[in-house]
Amino acid sequence: MNSENQISIPDKLFALANTVDEVPDDNIRYQLINLINELIKNDFASLVQLLYRIDIDEKKLKKLLQEKAGTDAAPVIADIIIKRQLQKMSTRKQFGKENNASGKEEW
Repeated sequence: MNSENQISIPDKLFALANTVDEVPDDNIRYQLINLINELIKNDFASLVQLLYRIDIDEKKLKKLLQEKAGTDAAPVIADIIIKRQLQKMSTRKQFGKENNASGKEEW
């Protein structure tokens, strides 16, 4: 079991996914792939839960994995995580505080 000062692999993966910026570097992708492989091997249920938490479309992921059957799933999953994080960033920019110059909440 993890001690209090250790971060679990799912938490590391989630934190890393949240560092994706407009131009994600290969290092982040490589780290994601390694963490995903670790979860595939040792804690698949946590990976599934994490993908839900990141808001990965299950149907799209299943379809993509079927299309790429016979290849390593971790890079496919890493790429879809990166793509989703970039989509979230785009949405935040589009509907973020920049569009609300007054600083007031509007409903």
